[in-house]
Amino acid sequence: MLLDLTTLPAFLIASAVVVLTPGVDAFLLLRTSLRQGTGAGLRALAGIHSGSIAQVALVICGLGALIANHPAVLSALKWLGAAYLVYLAATIARGLWLTRKETGAGLGGGAPVRRPYVQGLLSNITNPKMLLFTLAFLPQFVGSAAAPALQLVLLGAVFLVVAAIWEVTLVLAAARIAERLRRPRVARSLDMISAAAFLTISVGLVAS
Repeated sequence: MLLDLTTLPAFLIASAVVVLTPGVDAFLLLRTSLRQGTGAGLRALAGIHSGSIAQVALVICGLGALIANHPAVLSALKWLGAAYLVYLAATIARGLWLTRKETGAGLGGGAPVRRPYVQGLLSNITNPKMLLFTLAFLPQFVGSAAAPALQLVLLGAVFLVVAAIWEVTLVLAAARIAERLRRPRVARSLDMISAAAFLTISVGLVAS
């Protein structure tokens, strides 16, 4: 048969587990939505998924395997991704330093997330783990499809839809509770958690 749909139930479960695992995308979406609202969060989400679509497309057209076989390219992407995460953490830390004596900043203070689409795109596209994950994950569910490339397109689309559903939920939920998190102490705590998360993920990216 052209497509093997019998692999979809197992693929959906595996995709849900992967999507629900916290990562840099989730932290970026939460912080953007809490600070700038639903619109900015959705723009960051659009940037993240633009990067995801590009990486899935690389795998489907075979370029993913080519890049994976060149350690120098992967190493450069790894360091670039780690450097960008450190930059995000430093931006948050700078905002905390500049507003440390303010008492009424709340979620509206600190360093704003400028150009959320671009930040979402860069946080995803500079992460080689997404490329390697897609390269290793999607082919496991090709099954007995007579058109493997078409099966990969289907799997990639399903994975992106599952991820989008969860991430839109994050954005909407974050925006809804933003009004309850206006206290400066809570805002600073969230910023510190985000900065620590970005730094931790960057170290893990380089160490892997």
